[in-house]
Amino acid sequence: MSDAVLETERLTKRYGRRVAVDALSLAVRRADIYGFLGQNGAGKSTTIRMALGLVRPTAGRVRLLGQDMAKRPHRALARTGAMVEAPAFYENFTGRQNLTMLAALSGGAPRRRVDETLELVGLAARADDAVRAYSHGMRQRLGIAQALLPNPEFVILDEPTDGLDPQGIRETRELIRRLRDELKLTVMLSSHLLHEVEQLCDRVAIIDGGRLLYEGGVAELTGGGEIVRLRVDRPDEALRVLADDPTLAASRNGTQFIYVRAGGGRVADVNALLVARGLRVSEIVPHRETLEEAFTRLVGEARRGV
Repeated sequence: MSDAVLETERLTKRYGRRVAVDALSLAVRRADIYGFLGQNGAGKSTTIRMALGLVRPTAGRVRLLGQDMAKRPHRALARTGAMVEAPAFYENFTGRQNLTMLAALSGGAPRRRVDETLELVGLAARADDAVRAYSHGMRQRLGIAQALLPNPEFVILDEPTDGLDPQGIRETRELIRRLRDELKLTVMLSSHLLHEVEQLCDRVAIIDGGRLLYEGGVAELTGGGEIVRLRVDRPDEALRVLADDPTLAASRNGTQFIYVRAGGGRVADVNALLVARGLRVSEIVPHRETLEEAFTRLVGEARRGV
């Protein structure tokens, strides 16, 4: 039996001639903190909405917690929590009142569960204050609380750190870790903050133009291959020389450095190639990509048709 809590199989959504999601197949495994990454307009929110049954796919299928969402969505949704885009609340009601009313829409929740959830997200002390007095960070945490109310097995959080200050980002990061480590939840996290994703996530999917560019471990993505940072006297010419070799992948970062992916122990070959063309190599340093660098590289390669 698959250990995936969410699987999509060639999931596709078209709006007229525009393809928002293009034959997307991915799998979120049980106990993952799974990062779902892409630029604005990449198709992340549309994918999440199809996964939750909020948008009907043009083609393909979704299995959520073992259930085919085209046939038995309610069984899966009863065990799933979600915060999709910016949460909205009744401004004049308290945090506790908002959660109680939202819970009532799906069958209700006992007061004890509401209180436990407010405690979990750090809002117990402000539970009886009107939401209009809440900071942006408190509203985001209330949105996460709403997603946790049904005591789910799987939680989807769409940009939970959007607009937060560094303290709020750190608190949200710690909360997401607690959801997995203490409550044993599986978390799917959509975020623009790649540094945070790199610290939190076990596996990531990167999409662009609705297409999957990468799915797998963060460590495998950022540590895969052998990357070196070069400092040369004529970087523009060096980049052209390296581009002529199809076995190498070279990119420029700023005015000084070139980054080369040279697998198979070919670092010495890179140096020899440049020296043979009369270029002076003053620095060769092993380099491990950050998630942000790997993301930028993959999107750039996809758009260039590499």
